[in-house]
Amino acid sequence: MQTYEQAREWISEFTAFGMRPGLDRVRMMLEGIGNPERRLKSIHVGGTNGKGSTVTFLKEPMKEAGLVCGTFTSPYVHEFRERIAINGDPISEQDFLESANAVRPIAENIAKSAFGSPTEFEVLTVIAAHYFASKAFADLVIWEVGLGGRLDSTNAVHPMVSIITNVGHDHQAILGDTIEEIAREKAGIIKSGVPVVTCETNPEALSIFEEAATDARTRLYQMNRDFEVINAQSNAHGWMFSFQSNLNHISDLEITMLGAHQTKNAAAALMAFRYLVMYFALPVDEEHIRTGLKKATWIGRLDYRKTKPPLLLDGAHNKEGMESLAEALEEHFTGRRFHFIVGMTKEKDPDLLLDPLKRLSIASASMVTFDFYRAAKAEDITEKSPIPETKAYSSWKEAWETIKQKADTDDIVVFAGSLYFISEVANFIKS
Repeated sequence: MQTYEQAREWISEFTAFGMRPGLDRVRMMLEGIGNPERRLKSIHVGGTNGKGSTVTFLKEPMKEAGLVCGTFTSPYVHEFRERIAINGDPISEQDFLESANAVRPIAENIAKSAFGSPTEFEVLTVIAAHYFASKAFADLVIWEVGLGGRLDSTNAVHPMVSIITNVGHDHQAILGDTIEEIAREKAGIIKSGVPVVTCETNPEALSIFEEAATDARTRLYQMNRDFEVINAQSNAHGWMFSFQSNLNHISDLEITMLGAHQTKNAAAALMAFRYLVMYFALPVDEEHIRTGLKKATWIGRLDYRKTKPPLLLDGAHNKEGMESLAEALEEHFTGRRFHFIVGMTKEKDPDLLLDPLKRLSIASASMVTFDFYRAAKAEDITEKSPIPETKAYSSWKEAWETIKQKADTDDIVVFAGSLYFISEVANFIKS
């Protein structure tokens, strides 16, 4: 391949193979290029919701400390190369091309074998490992789990510490119908001797994490037992809170992400930092943490835009995510009316997903489709919506233009649902 465009086209060919959970193919590819992941110091972040926010709460303090921090995340918002980044800057087209060329012959050989073709996500994981180890020379890499954990391709990495943010109802067709089944898939990232931090409080899920940690002879750092958020107070820009753990205490921290749940994600990052500072001498001090947390932002997660009328973008794509969204709107925008524009994927149940929004002051509810092969039809969502007088629109742009004409100046337009939908909106509305 001679150009980035050719490399992207080659990568896109793997989308035809969909999701095929398993670690055999990714491990074979990594071995074929010399196991670059073994030369990397890593943090592994799993969970149902909050993974992206936790990644940025980890990344920003490390940037402040002058470290070269790699991140592997999904999905992307503006540019495909965002998924592989250094200190927030996407991999360059040239570096992507060179790493893709290094991986291609191995991937194509495996495709001809009995193991079958790798998936797009597996190939990207290996490209990222090659880039971080051979070109960017990252001091530390944060790997975000794509789906589940146990059979996710990022689970081929052996980290210094792992984080499982929480367990919620998502991807049940693949991970299982119950919290216990999903928790077992998430717990699959717990490895021998690698401590795990979690914000989960559900006793059933926690017992599974405890069992996995015991079997792996490692330590589970559990929220409200080993660390906690105290004195949390919301303000117009985010939250102030203090962090207390059995290893340290930091008072009066500030984050500029909306939603009380973001204090938990920040606390998970802080617990991981404390462990890494104590046992690996990670050179991140309190001042780096204070400054980094304040700078941390994540596009499409309670992402407020001062347009007219004001907008808020949030990738709440499961019930727990919608509950967090509803709580954040009540906390930060008391007395305001909301116009919802929602797009979701086919496998979601609109009645279950939208139920947490019913308690809000809803001025209008518009269901839309978007440019994604798994996007649900607006009419299908509307038919099952629990919100009175829900309307279907042929496009989100049509819904938005309609709402702009009738919204009061104090109203807020909330785009919510699939992250693929939010990405489409964010690319159009960049102010």
